[in-house]
Amino acid sequence: MTPALVLTLAAAAIGGYLLGSVPFGLVLTRAAGLGDIRSIGSGNIGATNVLRTGHKGLALATLLLDGGKGAIAVGLAALLTGADDLAMLTAGFAAVLGHNYPVWLGFKGGKGVATTFGTLAAACWPVGVACGLTWLAVAALARISSAAALAALALSPVYAWLFSGPAAALMAFGLAVMGFHRHQANIARLLKGEEPRIGAGRRKKG
Repeated sequence: MTPALVLTLAAAAIGGYLLGSVPFGLVLTRAAGLGDIRSIGSGNIGATNVLRTGHKGLALATLLLDGGKGAIAVGLAALLTGADDLAMLTAGFAAVLGHNYPVWLGFKGGKGVATTFGTLAAACWPVGVACGLTWLAVAALARISSAAALAALALSPVYAWLFSGPAAALMAFGLAVMGFHRHQANIARLLKGEEPRIGAGRRKKG
């Protein structure tokens, strides 16, 4: 690995992380006068918890912006490096890392599902579409956001291998591992049958 490539990957990682660490869910809910999103529901800063405020528009905006962070990170890396695959994948992975562990919030962020989908869609759009369809199918059947997310994350390396190749599959696997780690509490509640369903009303954290 040449020094130039090391610098390129480092820049992609730093840029992707900083972009991913912007907490749009928190910013939007505070701007709307709803207080700190971390004090309600699951305490998460993502779209699913924003939906628990009852503001569907804010939840949709959070979803699009969080997904956009991953897509923009990949797109910028492609633009600045001449579509270098390794730089693109590095920037996308770092964006999800930034969303999950943002320096501005003491490294306590979201679960990275939307940002992961945005990253995968920008790196290889059929993978993003397949993950999105998987989420929709499981969500329609189970009405549980975390179950849908976990199913899509689990299948993402398979989709990436089929539609893109080993490098994308490796990144998708890493993102899936990170996603499952962030969903530990959800997995425990799923096993107990206690995970809230999509559309559950606002409730205080805890």
